[in-house]
Amino acid sequence: MPDVKDLRVAVIATDGVEEAELMEPVEALQEAGAKVDLLSLKIGPVQCFQHQDKGLTVQAVKAVKDARPGDYDALLLPGGALNADTLRADKDVQRFVQSFDKEKKPMAIICHAPWILISANIVKGRTLTGYHTIEDDVRNAGGHWVDRELECDFNWVTSRQPADLPAFIPAMLSSFADFSKKTKHA
Repeated sequence: MPDVKDLRVAVIATDGVEEAELMEPVEALQEAGAKVDLLSLKIGPVQCFQHQDKGLTVQAVKAVKDARPGDYDALLLPGGALNADTLRADKDVQRFVQSFDKEKKPMAIICHAPWILISANIVKGRTLTGYHTIEDDVRNAGGHWVDRELECDFNWVTSRQPADLPAFIPAMLSSFADFSKKTKHA
């Protein structure tokens, strides 16, 4: 298993997040020893969905506006159309994501979450995948769209949907572990 022990991971989600895309990667990170914080637009409950049906409610421990990107080593952006559409419009979320990309920190993005990257204006020239309905949005933002279960472009790991989690999770762990190795030896 890739070494992510003590890696500090920020996860940004809000109501409408796709439950499997949040819970399965977070559980894998925690099992591997990473320290994971769920950030949202405000502290408190976040309603997960299983496609169109309500699922679990999880607790956000910090508001994005109060979080410092420098406190984290890696970023997970789970999908869900309502989640991503709400987050993409938030300037604090945009700044947080822009900071991660500027610092070349690893980011794992799935489903509709590339919308957040588009609104943060960091997609131009990058190769990525996501849920099939956002292909035009990625292309219109200057990104190179690919339709496959996994795409790795430098510090980004992207996937399309919950069915891709078996490929997404190991790639996320590997990407985060590579960053951890580099920073431990720096």
